[in-house]
Amino acid sequence: MGNHLLKGKKGIIFGALNEQSIAWQVALKCKQEGADIVLSNLPIAIRFSDTKELGKLIGAPVLGADITKVEDIEQLYDLSLKHFKTKKIDFILHSVANSLNIRKKHAYTDLNYDYMFKTLDVSAISFHKILQVAYQKDLLNEWGSVLAMSYIAAQRIFPDYNEMADAKVLLEGIARNFGYHYGVKRNVRINTVSQSPTLTRSGGVIGGFSEFMQYADDMSPLGNAPANDLAGFCVTLFSDYTKYVTMQNIYHDGGFNATGLSGKLIDTVTSTVAKKKKKKK
Repeated sequence: MGNHLLKGKKGIIFGALNEQSIAWQVALKCKQEGADIVLSNLPIAIRFSDTKELGKLIGAPVLGADITKVEDIEQLYDLSLKHFKTKKIDFILHSVANSLNIRKKHAYTDLNYDYMFKTLDVSAISFHKILQVAYQKDLLNEWGSVLAMSYIAAQRIFPDYNEMADAKVLLEGIARNFGYHYGVKRNVRINTVSQSPTLTRSGGVIGGFSEFMQYADDMSPLGNAPANDLAGFCVTLFSDYTKYVTMQNIYHDGGFNATGLSGKLIDTVTSTVAKKKKKKK
């Protein structure tokens, strides 16, 4: 049972594909807390995903939209308002990212630029587009909330994260810039959340991902933050309890971002070195 933190609120969630998706977990938690939701993704993504099953589970319509196309976003917002039978909504989640360079194993020093432009469009510029259309349509209620999922690779180098790191830098910049303008206009808050490494469909294609998840877990004083707990955190950022939090990139990573070295990691490295020395003998 929820605490009804979002009772009466209405929102659009982009990016739910399957139970591993962060957007999927956020949608479940928002529904549990009393929100009415519209789910959206690329039409082809909906076709080859479990999104419709999620829609049935939470009683939400699933509306296809290419968020790299302004006209698709405009139509989605119009259909959403028609579904909600209201003139405005309260929150939006952008949880969409894709990199063809990563999928096709192009190194950062040998990128296909057509792929890179698509990565930036889908993973970051689309965030500006959904905000710009919402701003121009005056879609969000006063004190509404918009979130996008980022990652600490926007601040630190993780070589295998490739061009997606650049996309996250742009994503966070858009949140800050648009956060100012939307805050002045309607008191709407815009933030990004940097989550612990989470095994999703897009994350799973990054080289060495499972090993890095273990490293992050060893480094974080609280361990990696599960997606379900992230969903609860997103609920608080959509709620009225965080009305003055805006233009921030907020870490939800068990303390990973602030930890230089952990005892657990030292023990792991020491054990590995000892095993190597033993093999040499």
